[in-house]
Amino acid sequence: MSITPTIELSTIVDDITALLVDVIGDEFLLDVEVTAETTFSHDLELESIEFVAVAEKLQERYAGRVDFTAFLAGLEIDEILALSIGQLAGHIARSLEA
Repeated sequence: MSITPTIELSTIVDDITALLVDVIGDEFLLDVEVTAETTFSHDLELESIEFVAVAEKLQERYAGRVDFTAFLAGLEIDEILALSIGQLAGHIARSLEA
């Protein structure tokens, strides 16, 4: 039985949300509903050190199967600043399928 992409992406969004809680605490959930459209920079106002911590947690969570650093290296600075949870979830899904 395979999981449909929609369910898989929503599961990955939930995983990313849990990682964010680990990194920045759950207080941000009071102000922001995390969805696929939520951006790291504008909506969550993640600091660069927090972004690095999220990347490390992604490596741990997905046992090195997701190369977050290479993903970011392929983006322009304005794309990184506009990066959404959904875009990262899509990258994770593609990495796990590879």
